[in-house]
Amino acid sequence: MDSNYWDEKYSTEEFIYTKVANRFIVELCGPLEVAGTKRAIELAGGEGRNSVWLAKQGWHVENVDFSQKALDKYLAFAKEEGVAELCSANCADALKFVPAFSPVELAVIGYLQIPEAQLEVATRRLASYVAPGGYLVGVWHSRDNLVSGFGGPRDPDVLPNVETITRALEGTGLTIEVLENREGQIQTKEGLKPSTTLVLLAKRGA
Repeated sequence: MDSNYWDEKYSTEEFIYTKVANRFIVELCGPLEVAGTKRAIELAGGEGRNSVWLAKQGWHVENVDFSQKALDKYLAFAKEEGVAELCSANCADALKFVPAFSPVELAVIGYLQIPEAQLEVATRRLASYVAPGGYLVGVWHSRDNLVSGFGGPRDPDVLPNVETITRALEGTGLTIEVLENREGQIQTKEGLKPSTTLVLLAKRGA
């Protein structure tokens, strides 16, 4: 799937992934305290539901995504919510992006479900922009969801687990504080079904 696929998917007035921030992003990012400027990058942030929420918490957020259609919707959403001055967009590939400002006190990666080797490259690149004392937060459909949950991709190569994310962060200088599966829920035609979500919270030493 390339940017054209996602541009077509996002070419609707409807917000595909809603305007509600992911609950695990809220849980993990909400309590964080950092020194200095609150700058954040969200990688593959799409229509910006999490970026806008972060801006409403006082973060200066750069949403990096390779779909310009998604970023246009994000910027309009930020304006609608009164946080446009805190939100910027960067149309770039997750494997090659260069942020407009770095280092940052918070880096977020949510549901970037790409092949394991590519996810490692993207995660390590994002981690390299985290400032001393800063955090990296991640959320994915877990590989364990194949046997214990519904929804999400069915290809194990695009589903990380504790072991693959641990390997991806080796040598980055980040210390893992939380890396575990959490119970989530998705809406299906038969009602709510359980879903297994992998969450990450890592920190760079001050």
